[in-house]
Amino acid sequence: MIVTSALRHAAAGSAAMLLVLSAPVAGAATPPRAPAAAPALGAGSVTEPTPPARRFVDQTRLDRAGTQVQPLAGAPGVPSVSALSWVVADAGTGEVLAARSAHRKLPPASTLKTLFALTALPYHEASEQHTVADEELMGIGEGSSLVGIKEGYTYRVSDLWNGVFLSSGNDAVRVLASMSGGWESVARQMQDKARSLGAKDTHVVSPDGYDAPGQVSSAYDLAVFGRAGVQDPEFTRYCSTAYADFPAGSWSYGIANTNRLVTGEDGIGRYPGIIGIKNGYTSNAGNTLVAAARRGERTLVVSVMNPQSGGGLAVYEEARDLLDWGFDAAGKVRPVGSLLPPKPPKPEPETEPETLPEPKAEPKTETEPVDARAVSLRGGAGAPGAAQAASAARTAATVEPSAQGPSVTLPLALVVSACAAALVVWSWRRRVRA
Repeated sequence: MIVTSALRHAAAGSAAMLLVLSAPVAGAATPPRAPAAAPALGAGSVTEPTPPARRFVDQTRLDRAGTQVQPLAGAPGVPSVSALSWVVADAGTGEVLAARSAHRKLPPASTLKTLFALTALPYHEASEQHTVADEELMGIGEGSSLVGIKEGYTYRVSDLWNGVFLSSGNDAVRVLASMSGGWESVARQMQDKARSLGAKDTHVVSPDGYDAPGQVSSAYDLAVFGRAGVQDPEFTRYCSTAYADFPAGSWSYGIANTNRLVTGEDGIGRYPGIIGIKNGYTSNAGNTLVAAARRGERTLVVSVMNPQSGGGLAVYEEARDLLDWGFDAAGKVRPVGSLLPPKPPKPEPETEPETLPEPKAEPKTETEPVDARAVSLRGGAGAPGAAQAASAARTAATVEPSAQGPSVTLPLALVVSACAAALVVWSWRRRVRA
């Protein structure tokens, strides 16, 4: 009875162990699923808006001699002007509508004061006052235009700028340059300013525009300076002023803008919508002019250098003709260039050192060691149960480990061996009793 009970308990325990070992182990059965790939954007998918394409302009046309224009149907004919060089451009977009020898380098005369103003205007507030020292008026070129500044007199900065724009006073330029770092320093600053605006033809020697060896500019560069100026309200206020009072100690006197398109003097007539900008003259440069005018929402800028016929007032008449043509040609010509500075080159992306992917590790397959030795059980010939148990043990020893959970090969073999041993003992005890 004791043996029978032991066999029953062994059988029950073996069955329970087999049941537990055959159950799946939580968390060890299924490998993680690969994440689903994101759906590809189709032709109608919502994406970032495409930026507007920049209008192509062949800048090389402006390097050519002669008149450059690309008329469309209905475009008016370009007026015949005698200036050696000229430009008509849209001040808003910077598009050059037409030009003649735009990059021809010529002496600019006082139109160079436009670049001086762009450079020096930010230095001082208009209400600031300054008492002129004697040394600040030294070095003024012979025959220069003057507004009448006196040493020891105190002037507001706004008075000095009126002297620059209205009277083209080289004495006012000298004082403002002294207040803004000095003559040589301001010349260098003007050169840097020109380059920053994309004006590459200008070489500054004398900030007031007085004739000096090597000092040149071009109709293109002057148009660039004029366009930049009309975008500055302070610059625009000065260059469009027709008349002003200039202080002289305890009294003042009137000064008039020498740009006839602004004042309408000498029979030229004030141009409708005129903004200004600056005229000039020297015996070397001839007559030069940068002018701007507005009609409705459109502003044009023109530059005219050294007309070859028509006398000293021809520069204003030719500028008038070019402005009239520019307004009439709106939308009827393709641009032949641009006053906008070229886009800076995109910086080269920094290249990361190439990193080779690490070799993929081979998956490891863990298997339990299998005892290849046969189970040797001593029993009589009349003990078929022992032979069957040994066969079952050999069969269990060859079971492949499951890929879905822990291996049960060794525990199963041990249980089967225990049952077989119990069966042999029980059979032997019965023979003894018999």
